[in-house]
Amino acid sequence: MMRGEESRSIVQLRDDGQMLTSSLHAIAAAVGDGWSDDAGVLAPHLVDWRGRVHGAAEMIVWPRTTAQVAAVVRAAAAGQVALVPQGGNTGLAGGATPAASGGAVIVSLARMAAIGAVDRAGLTLTVEAGAILADVHAAAAAAGTTFPLDLAAKGSATIGGLVATNAGGVQVLRHGTMRARVAGLEAVLASGAVLGQLSPLVKDTGGYDIKQLLIGSEGTLGIITRVALRLAVTPRIHVVAWAGVSSPDAALALLAQLRGDLGDVVDSFELIPLAGVDLVAAHGQRPPLNTAAPWQVLIELQSVAAAPGLAAALADALAAAGVADAVIAQSEAQAAALWRVRETLPEAERRDGVAVKHDIALPVPALPAFVAAATPAIEAQWAGSRVFAFGHVGDGNLHYNVRAPVGADSAAWAATYGAAITRAVNDRVVAMGGSIAAEHGIGQIKVAELARVGDPARLAAMRAVKAALDPLGIMNPGKVIA
Repeated sequence: MMRGEESRSIVQLRDDGQMLTSSLHAIAAAVGDGWSDDAGVLAPHLVDWRGRVHGAAEMIVWPRTTAQVAAVVRAAAAGQVALVPQGGNTGLAGGATPAASGGAVIVSLARMAAIGAVDRAGLTLTVEAGAILADVHAAAAAAGTTFPLDLAAKGSATIGGLVATNAGGVQVLRHGTMRARVAGLEAVLASGAVLGQLSPLVKDTGGYDIKQLLIGSEGTLGIITRVALRLAVTPRIHVVAWAGVSSPDAALALLAQLRGDLGDVVDSFELIPLAGVDLVAAHGQRPPLNTAAPWQVLIELQSVAAAPGLAAALADALAAAGVADAVIAQSEAQAAALWRVRETLPEAERRDGVAVKHDIALPVPALPAFVAAATPAIEAQWAGSRVFAFGHVGDGNLHYNVRAPVGADSAAWAATYGAAITRAVNDRVVAMGGSIAAEHGIGQIKVAELARVGDPARLAAMRAVKAALDPLGIMNPGKVIA
């Protein structure tokens, strides 16, 4: 049933015997005809991108304005109905998927996708939360600027979701995570009040910066509705290269060499094992190098100044670092081909079978030592397993995945050993001063592990903030904090 028609599917008995019917109708009324409780319409919104987390919901609403979002939240608060904000549903930790127990309402920001005009003087762009990242890139480029946050899901990921998860991507090394790109923010809090910190102030010391609490909160403190983004000057030249190295230690040494020789022009520095290159090649992508270097790096340099000698300087730096084999793209097509190897790596891994995945962050100097110690230990403890580590080495972010033995039923193997492997990996990460969630968030998948290994004082402060801003517990319950 849709658009306010009477339906038993929006009747749910609560533990206290009271019916949710009136509350759900009030929520539906807040968005006019922008709602549905049809099972077929709901279905794609009830599973995460990886297909690992499945939930249930009473209905989905599509508000068109911040005022409608506020009305939805007030109606939900009155009936103590759980709300689950959802953007492009591209998250990897189940943060946008409702609980399997049902009773929740999904709040999709898909119809709030307006993109404003670029402020070239202030280098900012204000957009609604449902704006797609690729569309933001296009709007910034049309005005001669750039929005320097990029990731594989840019064609479907929304700005609100990227802010809510403090997304990273391939340009964090130079431009920071989403937190660094947010100049202002508007959101509806759990009370229904609208937080109006949208003005893109460079300086503001007027007390607590509440918008910073919402960035990375995964919808547990409020629903983001509009964001003022910090843009950057469009680079006048960029150079893309692929190089073979002997180890993660050698990769970091190369990064230091490039920074020392070339200055602040290293935009991306991605680490890929030979197994990753082979995996992508097995799915039809040509390897960038002719030699089988055990580790390989994708490098992108960007400069706002005209620097016709940048490619030659890169070649000199690679030679000085002792890199035996490298290729520097000579055209946009070649540069795109190199990036395609990196961008198709997660999909190639997924098609190869189920893996036990970890999105971890380590202090950059500790990353090689972690790989050197953890990998043989994990592979020895789970005989036949194959560690597959790749990621944004310049900022310490590794996607540290453990694949099943060759020939094994990967799904069954991961189901049997996944929890124990994750505990072992996370214990090593925390022991080296790292984080079990680098850029994918906690969602619902990592809640128990965060409670187990998280800093007690930090967890206590997080619970206090949650209780203060969402005393009824209606904002994306079951996510981030237990």
